[in-house]
Amino acid sequence: INEAMAEFQENHPEKFEEHKQEVSADMPDPEAVKSELPDGDYSIEAVLSGGSGRASITSPTWLYGKEGECFAKLLWSSSYYDYMIVGGKLYYNETTDGSNSTFTIPITVMDEPMEVVADTTAMGDPVAINYSLTFYEETIGSKGAVPQEGAKSVVLIALIVMIVGGIINHYIKKNR
Repeated sequence: INEAMAEFQENHPEKFEEHKQEVSADMPDPEAVKSELPDGDYSIEAVLSGGSGRASITSPTWLYGKEGECFAKLLWSSSYYDYMIVGGKLYYNETTDGSNSTFTIPITVMDEPMEVVADTTAMGDPVAINYSLTFYEETIGSKGAVPQEGAKSVVLIALIVMIVGGIINHYIKKNR
């Protein structure tokens, strides 16, 4: 049993037992959609539908091309999602610091709804919710399009401006 699965079993024993029969962590990974993208990090527009409509994912989201297959890293609007099921395979929340839930999952189809299940504890008892994710192939772009990646660029530019400004200020004061 991997560490994430052991933690989930400890925190939600009733939910673990319920899903243990339905879903096996030992199942083979669902087949990711094939792509001619070179290995690397990209962005892709993703639309989430289903559930109550209160939850969302960041879009565009990260797309990882690896050995001719596509994977998405989803950032949810909530920290209460503890696992997802894609093609019968369990994927556990990768976030360990209490921030919003993050999952890396295979993209099994492009430009069509992909059925997934996400389990949330936001309402107290764990609840598995059916969602559809649609990834739009024509929107694949640079990873800089992901809002979190863009924010990193802004912070880096601000840091450079502050450092250069400090150096200029130092020389101006020194030469007075």
